[in-house]
Amino acid sequence: MNRAVAELIEVERIYRMGAEKVHALDRVSFRVERGEYWSVMGASGSGKSTLLNVMGCLDRPTKGSYRLAERDTGVMDDDELSELRSRKLGFIFQSYNLIPQLDVLENIMVPLFYQDEPPVDGLERAESLARRTGLADRMRHKPSELSGGQQQRVAIARALVNDPELILADEATGNLDSQTAEEILDLFDELWREGKTLVFVTHETHVAARASHVLRMRDGQIEEIEVRERAKEIQGRPATEATC
Repeated sequence: MNRAVAELIEVERIYRMGAEKVHALDRVSFRVERGEYWSVMGASGSGKSTLLNVMGCLDRPTKGSYRLAERDTGVMDDDELSELRSRKLGFIFQSYNLIPQLDVLENIMVPLFYQDEPPVDGLERAESLARRTGLADRMRHKPSELSGGQQQRVAIARALVNDPELILADEATGNLDSQTAEEILDLFDELWREGKTLVFVTHETHVAARASHVLRMRDGQIEEIEVRERAKEIQGRPATEATC
């Protein structure tokens, strides 16, 4: 069996609303292995955002356990979780979450600032990722000077700068026009073919169809996990053929 990058075991997340308990996650168990591409689908309130927050160590389970990179996050304090996030995770959000005062290169380097010992080649990494994501001529531009698609490319580069074991994306194409969204999804396909591990929350069926695994949620529980043979075939093809 391959090493699990992330593993949830009987995870529950319970919120209190007055006297009422809300089970945002209810006995959720599954594992994401290295090199897999997961999409998470479900109606509003199904628990998919809470699931992503737990997997991103932004929230803690009420019950059950979550292991990231073979480490039990339940026994870690806030400082340890912050360090784990900065080294093992890459985040991509629908609203980009760029820092307006920083330029492209500085925004890409933000995750490195939170590491106890930032790498000495941080700027070189940022420049390389800016070129890779089509931002070679925008490195010193601020977010306000970029289109939505360019801002999301900065967010993708930022998610990659620490060479994470797991990339988490929350409706990453939700604010983009259809052509730009396809370009971003093609970039995700490329990352997957290179061996990156991705978990992508989406409500769009055509987006989920690109993944190797589709997890459908309902009322805080896993309704279905589908392993897509078609996606496996696509992963093995050259980029120019797979994205046609």
